[in-house]
Amino acid sequence: MKNYLNGKLATWDRHPYRKTLWTDDFKRPLALEQRKAEMCGNPKGEGLQQFARPQHDRMYNKIWAEAQESLNSLLQKEIEEKSQKPLKDRLVVFQMLATFYIKYVQIFRNLEAAYDQIVHPQKRLIIRQVLDGVMGHILELKNEMVELEYSEYHYFDDILQDLKLSPENIEIPIPRYFIKEKLKVLKERERILAQIMFDAGMHDDEPKKHAKVMLLEEAIRAIQIAERARQGRLRATFMKQIYLEEKRERLARLHGTRGPDLETAAVNIQRFWRGHSQWKRTLQLREEEMIFLGMSPPLHFQRPSASLLRAQKIDSLRCEIQEKHESDFQKALVTIKEQVREIEGPDIKESLQDQIRQWFIECRHVTGKFPDYPDEEQGGSASLFSDKTPEQRGFGLPGAAFYFRVAAELIAKEEEEQKRKGRRKGKKEKAEKGKKKKKGKEAEGKKPRKKEEEEEEGWKMAPSNFLSVMEDGNNKYKDIWQNRDEGWNFPQEYDPELIKEEKRKEVEEEIRIQVDELMRQELKNLKLAVDRETEKKGKKGKRGKKKKKGKKGGRKKKPKKEKDLTPDRTIDSLYQELVEERILIKAMKVKLGDYIGEYSYLGTTLRQVNIEPMPSLTDVKQLIALYGILPLGSQSVHEKAPTVKALLLAGPEGVGKKMLVHALCTETGANLFNLSAANIAGKYPGKAGLQMMLHMVFKVAKQLQPSVIWIGDTEKTFYKKVPKAEKEMEPKRLKKQLPKMLKTLKTEDRVLIVGTTKRPFNAELKPLCRVYKKIVLVPRPDYASRFVLWKHFILQNGGRLFKQLNISCLAQVSDGYTQGHILKAVQAVLTERRLMQLNKKPLAAVEFLTCLAKQNPVYKEEEEMFKAWYAKTPLGKARIKSMTEKEDTGKGKGKGKGKDKGKEKEKKKEGKKGKKKKKK
Repeated sequence: MKNYLNGKLATWDRHPYRKTLWTDDFKRPLALEQRKAEMCGNPKGEGLQQFARPQHDRMYNKIWAEAQESLNSLLQKEIEEKSQKPLKDRLVVFQMLATFYIKYVQIFRNLEAAYDQIVHPQKRLIIRQVLDGVMGHILELKNEMVELEYSEYHYFDDILQDLKLSPENIEIPIPRYFIKEKLKVLKERERILAQIMFDAGMHDDEPKKHAKVMLLEEAIRAIQIAERARQGRLRATFMKQIYLEEKRERLARLHGTRGPDLETAAVNIQRFWRGHSQWKRTLQLREEEMIFLGMSPPLHFQRPSASLLRAQKIDSLRCEIQEKHESDFQKALVTIKEQVREIEGPDIKESLQDQIRQWFIECRHVTGKFPDYPDEEQGGSASLFSDKTPEQRGFGLPGAAFYFRVAAELIAKEEEEQKRKGRRKGKKEKAEKGKKKKKGKEAEGKKPRKKEEEEEEGWKMAPSNFLSVMEDGNNKYKDIWQNRDEGWNFPQEYDPELIKEEKRKEVEEEIRIQVDELMRQELKNLKLAVDRETEKKGKKGKRGKKKKKGKKGGRKKKPKKEKDLTPDRTIDSLYQELVEERILIKAMKVKLGDYIGEYSYLGTTLRQVNIEPMPSLTDVKQLIALYGILPLGSQSVHEKAPTVKALLLAGPEGVGKKMLVHALCTETGANLFNLSAANIAGKYPGKAGLQMMLHMVFKVAKQLQPSVIWIGDTEKTFYKKVPKAEKEMEPKRLKKQLPKMLKTLKTEDRVLIVGTTKRPFNAELKPLCRVYKKIVLVPRPDYASRFVLWKHFILQNGGRLFKQLNISCLAQVSDGYTQGHILKAVQAVLTERRLMQLNKKPLAAVEFLTCLAKQNPVYKEEEEMFKAWYAKTPLGKARIKSMTEKEDTGKGKGKGKGKDKGKEKEKKKEGKKGKKKKKK
């Protein structure tokens, strides 16, 4: 089939119209693709993806190569920074971390696009390794910036300006493989959840309007009333017209005037028609001018683009090809390994045996005895020849050269043993000298320590868990893919030669275990036959005793295992029970991109004037992606990155906290558990019942990870004083149990506790901050965000943007209102009847104001309460402290010399007093 396609392609290249028809891959019309498919014997266009793929793959291979080049330069810079001295200036440190962060985000975006589009399965493995490493390192850099600035929000306006980037370029993308790779599992889970809910008679949380049941007579009577009313309205309008005509004729008779002539009537009609047509032309010219100036979008932007539809079709086809190539690659891993074992296995076995026998003989020539064979714990014969080239292992060396090499190795081992003995003897002497030095330092007043502390002051980058992963992936790319010729691999399938290289190593390790068993026995026989040595039992006994002593001496407390309260129950039964109790709920299908907002463009300028800006909605969205989505989506990132076990979203009502929780679950495919105080009231009563409920929740959450445990209105769990109306609900049930359950979560458990609160100041601060180490303050939208929200909600609800609709006015008037308030106002105005009238009666800003006026906005006093509460949190206190220190240092720049002189005088006086005392 491949030869047939290649032959058809060759005929296409020789086609006389190829030069006239062939254009750039992205501008090529669909008719040309169809014609090309017909040339290859596929008139239905089924081979469309076969021809779109090479150019597409070439483009994404280029993106991958550029990402690897920039990653290589960044890794070198990081290594250089680590080798330098600690930095003392915080501004310089932040600038360095911020530039690293922005550049790694750019690499992350490119690698994610390449991984999603490249079809080659072996390339995708390396890209995935580097992608996970870059994600984890971004989280590490974010953690470093938080510890440096004592703030969750950072602003990079000046750095983006220097790098000539827009704020959209640093938006954290959500890898599409989080959902794509487990799509079948998620669909099956949704089906099971829907079946359980249906069997239990449970419906969705959204209330449905129930239709009132009417009798047939009542329905007929209602229809008759409506029809008679309609006919009455028509009759009234008809009679009104007749009345007006009669009145006009009566007045004309009284005044003696006549109606207009036919010529004057025609002139009047022409005048009005020409005015109307000219008004339409001027409107059209004005629209064209606005489009030309770039003040309004072109008309074709409002309808779906043909190229966009074609791109979507190609993406779906590429996903199918990716799955097919991946399945072929997995099958090839098994078949090629079997082939290597059958064909090359006997040769590998013989070469290993010859190699080990040569080692026996040459060791005997050097030492006069046969060597001891390494145990399995030491690695067997692999430990003898590890980190050695084939020449060093003895291949291709003459007898004398191999003899001298073995002798050199034995001499080196003897020298190492002597050094170890010398170190043990010298330890006691060093310990005694250390004690004497300590006494001397205490007498001197510990002055050398202060010098060391002064030298070690400053900031230095913490060790990273992901640099080695990125370096490994980068080296693999350089060694294998950077200069590899892939002209033969037109469909981008797996490379069998690379699989053979990997499987040859695996087969060699498997065969080596068998060879080790044979050669151990052969060595015993040689020792018996030549040296007449036998196994000494006494030595073995001594070794065993030493091991036992070591075990006794090294006692360690084992961590207590959790008691399984449900050992006899399956996960499916626990899952079903939690669904029936409405603790495990269905997450709404909302994406993080649906959380609309704008950037804060004045963040750095405000901070330079020591004004702490309120975070924007995009900053909140970034934090949800960093602290929630990336760790939950990738297992390797979650295990090595800075852990975030609990996250608190605090903000006024209607800012989208609940939506962010559901978006977190949608983007990662996580299960959602609702442990809000109102939801668990009356369920599993008593201490035993509470323990059982939490045990079931965490057991299912760990087994079916990733999982999100949501606690709505979490301030109720940490109430200072429970209100009388809520005492029956027992809102403080989880207060003591939550910290204990957090300790049970390990690094491999992708479980996140998310709390939401609209009244955080009603809770006790210390226990709240003990559970929620990460606190995200969600503010009300600013002007820019409100402008974008009005547009988005109007279009989302079926409306249209007219020139008469002043969005800027709406954004200005709605200051203090949240996203929820704006959405309610839009939904109240854009009813079905109003949508039908849009062609005749365009939308106006006045229509939305009455709906807004009925709702209570977020006043400045409430916003100040949130700011004051956040300032009392540990991170808020640290931020205020750092800002006050900066102000003090800034004020004391001019007065520093006077203070230093005063301190010097005091020291001199103290020194004189000390000298007088000594003389006495």
